[in-house]
This record gives sequence, structure tokens and C-alpha cells, in this order.
Amino acid sequence: MRVTALLICCCLAWGGLGKPTFPEQEKDPMFWNNWAQKTLMNALTLQKLNQNRAKNIILFLGDGMGIPTVTAARILKGQLSGLNGEETQLEMDKFPFVALSKTYNTNAQVADSAGTATAYLCGVKANEGTVGVTAAAVRSQCNTTEGNQVTSILKWAKDAGKSVGIVTTTRVNHATPSAAYAHCVDRDWFSDNEMPPDAVQAGCKDIARQLFENIPNIDVIMGGGRKYMFPKNVSDVEYPGEKKHSGTRKDGRNLVQEWTDRMANKKGHYVWNKRELLSLNPNNVDYLLGLFEPGDLPYDLERNSDTDPSLTEMVDVAIKVLRKNPRGFYLLVEGGRIDHGHHEGKAKQALHEAVEMDRAIGRAGLLTGTHDTLTVVTADHSHVFNFGGYTPRGNTIFGLAPMLSDVDQKPFTSILYGNGPGFKVLNGARENVSTVNYQENNYQAQSAVPLRMETHGGEDVAIFSKGPLAHLLHGVQEQNYIPHVMAYAACIGQNQGHCGSESGGSSHSPTLPSLIALLSVLRWLC
Repeated sequence: MRVTALLICCCLAWGGLGKPTFPEQEKDPMFWNNWAQKTLMNALTLQKLNQNRAKNIILFLGDGMGIPTVTAARILKGQLSGLNGEETQLEMDKFPFVALSKTYNTNAQVADSAGTATAYLCGVKANEGTVGVTAAAVRSQCNTTEGNQVTSILKWAKDAGKSVGIVTTTRVNHATPSAAYAHCVDRDWFSDNEMPPDAVQAGCKDIARQLFENIPNIDVIMGGGRKYMFPKNVSDVEYPGEKKHSGTRKDGRNLVQEWTDRMANKKGHYVWNKRELLSLNPNNVDYLLGLFEPGDLPYDLERNSDTDPSLTEMVDVAIKVLRKNPRGFYLLVEGGRIDHGHHEGKAKQALHEAVEMDRAIGRAGLLTGTHDTLTVVTADHSHVFNFGGYTPRGNTIFGLAPMLSDVDQKPFTSILYGNGPGFKVLNGARENVSTVNYQENNYQAQSAVPLRMETHGGEDVAIFSKGPLAHLLHGVQEQNYIPHVMAYAACIGQNQGHCGSESGGSSHSPTLPSLIALLSVLRWLC
């Protein structure tokens, strides 16, 4: 008991020693006034809107990156640099335009990642658990697929002659990336091994197969998911002795070999580790397939920096390959394991994933320009994650609140979950967090309701945007509005009537036919 009491006192004392420490200049009102005036001057420059055509379009998708996650990641980013954290700017914070996205699925108030991916990639809302199909398709019912397929902005870009790419920290056939190329009534049909026999017999295709067949010339594909590409029981190249990582395909196909054969004379390269990836000269690569793990990539905190590339490194190579196309490119980048960290109640893993995605956003900004590149950062949904407890300025984001509970007289961490695996009762009472290492990488923050896996949250998520026509992402919008704006800015898909010349970076000039079409749509809606 003495040790416990001492730990509690030490943890809480910092918050109670006089006034919180903060920069001396913040006591001077001129500091705040000058900062606000500088921000105002920058805002005034936005009155001259960027109406260029977007040669390049990039979507960064933080899976599960709700607004509380953005705020906590901002603080963590600052604290990793030795700052208090609250005053830090994420790369996405620097984007001039911000909107809110309504994330519900057609059949779900609190969405899943498949139906949302269909919305922000294909432009239509859909049922949970389905990708690349309309709401007329029913989850797991193969016979509802045909006739209900919808195409994505990645295909619109490819059809327009642009190069296209997918980069993710999850499996390349996971929910988010799969909506870019697949039409599947079940997000879990990763390979034919995960499909019911009747669905296979009825002609439905697994998602891994669709990756290579539906849009056969995707220029860059990087992420995890190796095992779904190889015949069942074929040993994995990296983990040959571990059966759980062996191939899963029942049809006997080696999709990687098929891709390699098809790209043999097209400057195509398949890589499975960081060394191979970074040894490539992007100028000599037209097609790139990188599968770095049998399943999802490891959390960034657990990543082997010798064998597994970071999200930033993958984005760097992807853009250098894609930008060679004079017609520009479309790139989908997913920070997919933010979501996994939250589901497991491991806030430290989730927030470090968000910070790494922000690094990737910064890297993309250095490789492109706002003159001709529209960059959008958003999330598919949120989580029941939050932080509070009247913590003082500079309090470590993974630390304790500066008080004991006035009900059970025990300390509590600032970060908490509404539900999840962190619910723990010992001897009929809430666990005393001062007796465990709550700053450990895999610590599961306490939750109010016990669940094996924490759930998504239903609130709106942010949309950050910069570049040509970024101002069209404004206000509170339905999630499926996002690809329509991106396509309009790039003059692809159905949004071409307003476009002028072919040259990238040229201004948009609405034409009479496009205005008539717009009025017709408005009349129909009314």
C-alpha cells in the first residue's frame, strides 16, 4: 500500500505544484494578438481562390481518425519534439480549408470502414460491410452483386490517362483500399478461402483476385496481404516456418507471379521488403507491387525499420513513380492501423500511427505543389476514444488526470474509451491504474463498458483540403460528396463539361452546358 500511495502522489504532484508551466511570452496579450493578426492576414489571402485544374489528386484516409484522435495526435507530435504539445501544428492543420463529413452508412447510424470507403471513393453511400456496390446489394448475398457495381475515383482517373496508386498500412485487400477497385458484397472475402462455397460457385470473386483483374494496370500497389495472393499452404517468403502466414488461395493461383509475368516488359517490379523498395530507382519503374507482410503491416512502434518500410517511405516512392505521368496521378493513402489500435484499446499505438500518417502528409507536400495538386485528408469514421480530466498544460497525453475520482478515490488516465477491452474489475472495484505501466506501448486504456473489441464512433469527422478547388470542401457534407469534388477539380469521371484545355494547372471556366446540367440536377433534387 505504501508503494501504491507513493506512486499516486508522485503522479499527481506535478499537476499540483503551483501554476502549470508555459512559455513566459504567453502572459503578454500582445503575443496572442500578434499571432491572431498573422493568422488573419494569411486567411485574407484565401479570398483569391485556387481555381486551377488539379493535375494530381491525393486522398489521405486516416482509418478511425476522429477529431479527438486528431487533437491527441497533435499533442503527441509536439511532445515527441520536447514541446508542451497543445500549440503544435499537424501537417493537416496547415491546410486552409476544413469541413465535416457525415459518416453514416445507408443501413447503419455508426458506420463501418467498407460502406464508408464506397462513399468517399465511389461517390455513393452503401451498406455496412460492402465495397464498390450500391445499397441495393446485401452483405454476404452473392446474387445481389451483379448490376449493383459502382466505380471509384481511382478508375475514373485511370480512364482519364492518369497514373494511379494505393498505399496502405493494412492489407491491400482490406476494406478501405478494396473499394477503389473491387465490387464485393462482403469485405471479409479477402481470398476464395474466406468465401462460402456457394458464393464461389455462383461466380463471385474474392477481393485479392479483383485487385489484379478489375483494373489490371494499377501503377502502384503497396501494403500488406501477401498470403491472400498465393496458393494454400505455400510458405511465406519472410516467415517460411510459420503456417499461419502461408498462402490461403484454394484456386491454386499465384497472383503475384501472374502480375510479375504480365509486367515483365513494362518496367514492373515486385518487392517484399524495405531494402528492395528503397533500392529501386523510381525513374526506371512504371509499375510497382509491394507486399511487405502476410497480413497487415506492424504498428509503427513495433515496425522493424530494417525490413518494413514506414508509411512515409512508401508514399515517397509512390509519388516519385506516379508523378512521371504528364497527365498527373491519383493516389489513395491509408493510415489503416489507427483504427486497429483503437479497436484494441491501445491508444498509444493508434496515436503514433496518426503521427506517422501526418509525416507522410508532410512528405507528400514536399513532393507536390498546391498549384496543381489537390490533397484531401479525412477519416472514414471515428471511435469512442477521448481524453479529458482537466489535465494541466503539457501533461503527457498518455498520463494521469490531476485528480482522484471522487467516487472510488482512485487515479485515472486522461485517455479513456467508452467501451472496449480496457474494462477491468479487481476485487469488485475498478483497477487502480497506478499499479500498472499505463504508458507502455500496448496498455489498454480503461473503458466504461466491457467489449473484446472497442467500437467505432458515430460523430462527424473532419475533411482537411488544400490545392485546386479545395474550397468546395466546406461546411457539413455527406461523405459521398468528397470524390465528386476531387473529380470535378481534376476534370475526370462525369465532371468534365466545365473543363477547358488539357494542360494541367489551367483554370476552370464553367461552360453553358455544365451550368444547364447543374440546374437540371438542382431541379431534380428539388
